[in-house]
Amino acid sequence: MALYTYDLTYTLKLDRGDPSERRRIWDHAHFVSSLQGIVNRERPCLYVYFIGGEDARIDRYWLGGLREPGEWLADCRLEEIPDLDALVRRFGKDMDGLVVYDENVPATSNVASTIAGVENLACVRYDRDPDSLFHLLTSDPSGPKLPVKVWLINQDGTSIFTGKGTIPGSGTPSTGSAKCDAYIWAKERYLDTGKCNPAKMGYYIDAYWLQKPDGYIPNHTLSNHDYFIANKGFFFDLSPWDDETPVDDPNQPLGTDAETFQAIMRSAWERTQGRTMIHLGGFVPWDKKYTDLAGGKHEGVPSEWRMVEIASCFNAYIDADALGIGCMANASVFQHYPLEERYPQKLPTVEDLKAKGFITEDGRVAPKSYVTIYIGDYDSAAWLYQRIPDLWDDPARGSIPLGWAFNPNLADRFAPGMAYTRKTKSENDFFVAGDSGAGYVNPGHLQVPRRFSGLPSGIETWAEHCRSYYRQWDLSVTGFIIDGYAPPMSDEVKDAYTTFSPNGIAAQKIERWGVHKGMPFLRMDLDLGGTPEQSAEVVLSRIGEKKPEFFIFRTILWSPAKHKSLFDLIRNSKKGKDVEIVDPYTLFQLIGHCAGNDS
Repeated sequence: MALYTYDLTYTLKLDRGDPSERRRIWDHAHFVSSLQGIVNRERPCLYVYFIGGEDARIDRYWLGGLREPGEWLADCRLEEIPDLDALVRRFGKDMDGLVVYDENVPATSNVASTIAGVENLACVRYDRDPDSLFHLLTSDPSGPKLPVKVWLINQDGTSIFTGKGTIPGSGTPSTGSAKCDAYIWAKERYLDTGKCNPAKMGYYIDAYWLQKPDGYIPNHTLSNHDYFIANKGFFFDLSPWDDETPVDDPNQPLGTDAETFQAIMRSAWERTQGRTMIHLGGFVPWDKKYTDLAGGKHEGVPSEWRMVEIASCFNAYIDADALGIGCMANASVFQHYPLEERYPQKLPTVEDLKAKGFITEDGRVAPKSYVTIYIGDYDSAAWLYQRIPDLWDDPARGSIPLGWAFNPNLADRFAPGMAYTRKTKSENDFFVAGDSGAGYVNPGHLQVPRRFSGLPSGIETWAEHCRSYYRQWDLSVTGFIIDGYAPPMSDEVKDAYTTFSPNGIAAQKIERWGVHKGMPFLRMDLDLGGTPEQSAEVVLSRIGEKKPEFFIFRTILWSPAKHKSLFDLIRNSKKGKDVEIVDPYTLFQLIGHCAGNDS
């Protein structure tokens, strides 16, 4: 089998200050990602080098690992494709033509990605400039002269979507926003009709990036599109706020973005009839839209929480490709990785806890302060993809107990990374589910009444979804349930968690610690940031006189070496002499044991 490679890093070297080169950055990435999604739908054919600097270090790291003796692609023949012309010659027959979109209505770039998946059409931005990709692909005498099958712009360059009258090709009145009209048009044609996969959705920034191209270039996240195109997903980028107009569409009627967001989610729910959780990849593009950093009035975390609130009310979970490290490539390749039926992990037993002195001879929990660290945040396939090469290969890993919070649903887009960590774990590496299980939801919005949807309960759908992933990855602890703005979990939600996370949960809106129907629970404590010295002070400030006591703290993208420094500082402090730093399974088992003895 041949796997073709294409190096897209030339776009990282272009001058985004030059309008034509900025558009080349965008156009080439979008075209290649859409083509990749099409050709990789049934099997891995095209691998792109793009993420990890100008040498694409991250993409090369993972492909190199997969080509080690005995690994999945060890016997695969690599064939390099030298340029875009050669790429089109090699794969032109695998697509049915082009979908052309309108830069002046940036939302049409996401609509194009939706159409790409459904109709096998590669995406290209309309541009009559002789140096443009559009001209090269459609009109250049020496080019491939690919047919345009869908126009999202009039052929004279004027906009189809105007935010006036009725939505083109529909009797639906305009929303008053060209942006939202484009998404409603796509919803009616592709989502409402069942042509899209309603359980796969991409929430990625549209061509508005061309107006604000600052930052790390791959964070335009076009390379993330390939997986959702391969799976015929629906793409959109809308503000979750209804109390301000978005910076990218300031003249729309107030709340139109949020209404359109909810209309799209409702359509997806109706197609699934609430029987399937909906995979929503992406994140609020906080550096360019919808937050105070981009001219709005809401901060980044509240905007995240509002997005998750809305999604949760429609049975959607977030695969949270948050900007900063939100870009990923080649998920359409990785989706074909052959996973094992189960990845077991060895968990501590009561006898182990007795041997360590955590349970005394009279069967009680020793009077100490027990601390575990939630190693986050890995609720995004992109974050796992980019950070594991450095963090997992840290020489300090294995010297201390760590609870890695890799959401099990990340295996959908990045199975090789999930399998790699299981194959190479040490005895001190433990795995728990992250935010808030097999995907980032607010469980309080799975229960009725559901604020943004009014739909029936999604609790059992969520539980069944999680049971499958937890079973495969041998998980029984959920390290952090983010309640956000949602109501606290009801007993019904907690009951559901006992069916797939029986060894414990940590949450925000919950009692300090205890047991619910045999399932230990613990309230998440403070986030740790800054230096290990600063974080050690935070941990030690929480230690009181009452023993035993239990704590869970969160770190974000910390290395094992940094955690080891933190642990050493705590252990060597005067107040830390009665502090035991343990893995999450030990901590929750001690909570259960303590509560059982006190009852």
